[in-house]
Amino acid sequence: MSITTTAHLNFRGNAREALEFYHSVFGGDIAIITYGDFGMPKELPDAGKVVWGQVAAADGFRVMAYDVPGQTVAGGAPQPSTRRENGMTLTGEPFFLSVRGETVEEVGALWERLADGATVIEAYGPAQWAPAFGMLTDRFGITWILDVAAPYAHA
Repeated sequence: MSITTTAHLNFRGNAREALEFYHSVFGGDIAIITYGDFGMPKELPDAGKVVWGQVAAADGFRVMAYDVPGQTVAGGAPQPSTRRENGMTLTGEPFFLSVRGETVEEVGALWERLADGATVIEAYGPAQWAPAFGMLTDRFGITWILDVAAPYAHA
């Protein structure tokens, strides 16, 4: 048996924008289906929102997303609730997304693109446990950890 795990992100009216941004960062293929595509009358407010979307890249990156019906965030993404204090990560969030690569350069390039409009929690750079590590909350309120696998780490 073979299984995969994919993060499925729930947005409040900006799933299309988020998926398009993640596609610009990670590349690959993007698919977006709206409630209207599934038959919701086009005149209803949610018809243009995303009922299912996905970004999938050949390197294994994959994320799915949708817009929760009837909910829209005024003014964009929620404020990040993750911060670093005294060497500790403090958060009220139920999860982070982690992207791990093999080289400082490849992960650094992803960091630069993902950091556009983000709140940096810990700048990307060398860490005690990895050749490079960084943490940010993107413009959509999703917190990401990007790091480079240490020689002893197992994915």
